[in-house]
Amino acid sequence: MRAAAISRTPRLAFAGLGVAVLAAATSACATTAPSADGASGSTGKTINVVAAENFWGSIAQQLGGRHVNVTSIITNPATDPHDYEPTPADGRAVAESQLAIVNGVGYDAWADKLLASNAGADRTELNVGDLVGIKPGGNPHRWYDPDNVRQVIDKITDDYKKIDPADAAYFDRQKNTYVTKTLAPYTQLIDGIRAKYAGTPVGASESIVTPLAEGLGLTMKTPESFLDAISEGSDPTAHDKATIDQQIKSKQIKIYVYNSQNSTPDVQAQVNEAKAQGIPVVSVTETLAPAGTSFQDWQVKQLQEIEQALAKATGK
Repeated sequence: MRAAAISRTPRLAFAGLGVAVLAAATSACATTAPSADGASGSTGKTINVVAAENFWGSIAQQLGGRHVNVTSIITNPATDPHDYEPTPADGRAVAESQLAIVNGVGYDAWADKLLASNAGADRTELNVGDLVGIKPGGNPHRWYDPDNVRQVIDKITDDYKKIDPADAAYFDRQKNTYVTKTLAPYTQLIDGIRAKYAGTPVGASESIVTPLAEGLGLTMKTPESFLDAISEGSDPTAHDKATIDQQIKSKQIKIYVYNSQNSTPDVQAQVNEAKAQGIPVVSVTETLAPAGTSFQDWQVKQLQEIEQALAKATGK
């Protein structure tokens, strides 16, 4: 998602955050979600966690339950995570954190600077891109990859147990509940779509859809160069646009999925043409929508819409 497609939050000067944050009186918005609590015999320790984006923050909160306090920096769907400018309150949250979670792969480079300017000897840092082995220049939208989501769940739980070993059993219970119960509708939808619609050709507006399509076993027909161009805020080639126009007009794709937070004129033209051709159109968003929802509720709603579109398009 690039700045040209959405409104920006006010920018503040980054210089001096390492000092200014100590005097900041406010804090970033916290991501909260119900936890599978109820365990007894654990300590009263609370781990301060900061997540660059609220989709990771939502998962971190639910895995940590009553033993974590999670602050998510990017919480507004109208904010561009690529180009966000940290505030002193963000810096204070980082300075006080014992676990910091960033997406990496160039998606939130500002977060790396924020961590560097607020060094903490006792802070554990989780870079999702590094964890799942995505190199710089690769697709950064790892929260749309179901396998990567599970890797992050495992790593966050391991980090909690290292930071607070006395409550390791509690964190194990939290993870088990989250994976087997809370995430069950999400997992079941992914498995069901893959089993029923694997190989179905689809089109998309940008690279945010690629990890999801791969996780669902769908075949992405849109040229990768077009997907990357829209995601990175550059102009797609005339050849790519002509290719997609032909795919839509000849109905080579069954559904079209687009990021509604980055609907450029080229994307909107494709959406309109797909609808005119009777091709079901589904939208996804880059961050939690609405902002206060949980990761799983957000994803389940989008997966249900994709499943319904596939059923309509294929008659299955």
